Amino acid sequence: MIREPMAEFLGVAVFVIFGAGADAQATLSTDPNVAAVHKGEYISTNFGWGIGLAMAVWISAGISGGHVNPAITLALATWRGFPWKKVPAYIFAQVMGGIVGAGLVYAQYIHAIDIFEGGRDVRTLATAGFFSSFALDYLTAVSCFFSEFLGTAVLAFVIMAATDKKNAAPPTALLPLVLFLTLLGLGAALGMQTAFSFNPARDFGPRLFLSMAGYGREVYTYRNQYWLWCPILGGILGAQAAVGLYDTFLYNPSSDDEKADRLGTSSNDR
Repeated sequence: MIREPMAEFLGVAVFVIFGAGADAQATLSTDPNVAAVHKGEYISTNFGWGIGLAMAVWISAGISGGHVNPAITLALATWRGFPWKKVPAYIFAQVMGGIVGAGLVYAQYIHAIDIFEGGRDVRTLATAGFFSSFALDYLTAVSCFFSEFLGTAVLAFVIMAATDKKNAAPPTALLPLVLFLTLLGLGAALGMQTAFSFNPARDFGPRLFLSMAGYGREVYTYRNQYWLWCPILGGILGAQAAVGLYDTFLYNPSSDDEKADRLGTSSNDR
């Protein structure tokens, strides 16, 4: 009973370690009191999140289906027959993985954060952005939502295509590489304005950790409940739309055996 949720937990934790760690290193190293030489650029953060997703799926795909994203779990339950009884455990494990991954990165960089912020008792959105997503000031609320909706939709659509055996799907062992390239591309193309969450667990789990680490209520009150309607609802609805679109126009299951072999259905469900 614990094996599949544990795979999701560890997958998301590793995902956040790579991604948040890259964000932290790239920004903290701009302070000469932290590092003598700048050790990262925006593209390095894209690589961090992309590699993190690849490693997360590699860790969990053969055990839990490699969802590592509540938006994907809910979309598979809605459209692909993933058991609804497993959904709460999967999402809980994913969010907890986000908390633990963020906590480990915070422990790694706590002294650099102290220097960057100006003290142990100072915590602002300047470093909260390493862990959770916050939009640029000029964006409207609708644009914030659309950015997360679109990015998650593209990610989910590619996942459906990459796991569709009737659509030139790559070998299962290459799926992490496909997802690495997908998230790397999404970060480079669509990530600037909202820091490309595209995954409710990778945003909400670290956000819960931030509230434990002294960042206060601002991580929730920012932009009038931004945390809920943008990285959570935007992502969930984007994945629903993408999988619905793929299944309506492109997907063509041939048998119950092939249905059981889709992403999100482990051997224990067959």
